[in-house]
Amino acid sequence: MATIDSISEQAQAAAFRRLVRHLQHRTDAQNVDLMGLAGFCRNCLGDWLGEAAGVSKEAGREAVYGMPYAQWKATHQLPATPEQIAKMEASVAKNRTDDALDEALEDSFPASDPPAITEPR
Repeated sequence: MATIDSISEQAQAAAFRRLVRHLQHRTDAQNVDLMGLAGFCRNCLGDWLGEAAGVSKEAGREAVYGMPYAQWKATHQLPATPEQIAKMEASVAKNRTDDALDEALEDSFPASDPPAITEPR
């Protein structure tokens, strides 16, 4: 059975680049909706990239958006509805259980999650 750890970093990086390019193309997919469905959005992805690369959140976000975040927001972000915000908040609340685990992790996992998080339970 393939796991994320058994796939080459080159393949993982290619998949990441494809995800980023897909999100850059699909400007109609609003961050609030991504948060409502999956508990993460372009900002999260940019923040994770910045952390893994040792650069600022702003630099990570710019790499993910393909432009400065303020420019993307002014060009593509629509006002969120109360329903979207409620769905996002409910979805993000599920993430909070991982925050305690993230705080407990050692720095030995700088660019990826440890197997305990990524392997099926």
